[in-house]
Amino acid sequence: MKRLIFLLWLFATPLYAVEPDEVLTDPGLEARARSLSQELRCLVCRNESIDESNAEVARDLRLLVRERIMEGDADDEVLAFVVHRYGEYVLLNPRADGANLVLWMAGPVMLLIALGLGFGYVRRRSRASTPGFRALSADEKQRLDEILKE
Repeated sequence: MKRLIFLLWLFATPLYAVEPDEVLTDPGLEARARSLSQELRCLVCRNESIDESNAEVARDLRLLVRERIMEGDADDEVLAFVVHRYGEYVLLNPRADGANLVLWMAGPVMLLIALGLGFGYVRRRSRASTPGFRALSADEKQRLDEILKE
């Protein structure tokens, strides 16, 4: 039993939700469709591509992608059509332009601000802790040595 489970686990491959009636006859066009399907997000499953999703909306999107490819659209045109129809949320890897640029830049900018604030805090603290720092006198050194020897 353990061997059977191990063999099933060993030979397990990712299952794609593309149904046989969706597959294009031309292997080159089908490869393009699969590639584009892996770049588009299922609107129901969220972080799953339409290539992997079994949702009806994902199936409709897969068919739409294949339909646009059969009409002769380039890959960029297919993605532009789908984005225009469903919004940029449908892309698994959103573009870094326009309004999304604020989201892309927010993380690094916040990190730089935090580093600047931290550096300023540490610098102020080190200045405040040693305002009147002076070296020990000879008498103070001698007294300290006596204390440490005891």
